[in-house]
Amino acid sequence: MSSGLRRLVRSPALAGLGGLAAFALFLELMVGSGLIDKTVVAKPTDMIRAIPFVHEELDLASSFASTLFATLAATAISLAIGVPLGYLLYSKRAFGIAYESWLAAGFAAPTVLLYPLFLVIFGRTQLTLILMGVIPGTIPITIHVFHGLRGVSKTLLNVGRSLNVPPAKMFWKIALPAATPTIFAGVRVGVMYILINIIAIEYLINLGGLGRVVSEMAFRFEVPGTYAGIFLVIIVSVMFYWVLGRAERWLRPQ
Repeated sequence: MSSGLRRLVRSPALAGLGGLAAFALFLELMVGSGLIDKTVVAKPTDMIRAIPFVHEELDLASSFASTLFATLAATAISLAIGVPLGYLLYSKRAFGIAYESWLAAGFAAPTVLLYPLFLVIFGRTQLTLILMGVIPGTIPITIHVFHGLRGVSKTLLNVGRSLNVPPAKMFWKIALPAATPTIFAGVRVGVMYILINIIAIEYLINLGGLGRVVSEMAFRFEVPGTYAGIFLVIIVSVMFYWVLGRAERWLRPQ
């Protein structure tokens, strides 16, 4: 066996796909044999066959695009707010000490319950979905930027100062790359909570997107169609994780 083939066989991606395939086969056998009720869990093959039907009924492409756009917009806004705010808490230590616990408490709160207020203020629009995603997305990004910058090695900063590196360059060339792993951990958490909130609001108010697909299929007791919608939500999540992983490798110091 060649070295390239050995690397492929041992690759984490192949191991992950193998695990998913094994789990799908397990579900197929359990549901097909009746050990798991088919009115509760759909067979993977039935779920895949339901995708064209769901697309014909509810236009999966536009629903997928709607959820993806709302998640992207909420993520961009959360980054635009969270990164500067985290840096402010880092640079103004008193603010960081004062407000870190407040942010943590806010993150623990079920912010999805604010959706009736946002509906009254902004109406039943895409803006409501985006803003409902921004709230849980901004907090973990802010906290992780704060902790990531605080955790930068003093040695690195002292070397920069000894070389008379300007403060702006010190941040972009030394502090930010060193804090990248911690910051991206917060971004990943933020994106997942953004997606959860957006899907939940789409589900609750039947407003476009994949959440509406899941809601509509569940209301009709179309179990395979319901799981088809859930499967597409997972695809959106995987796409964001892949993009964030690529971005982190690009920004992380080698």
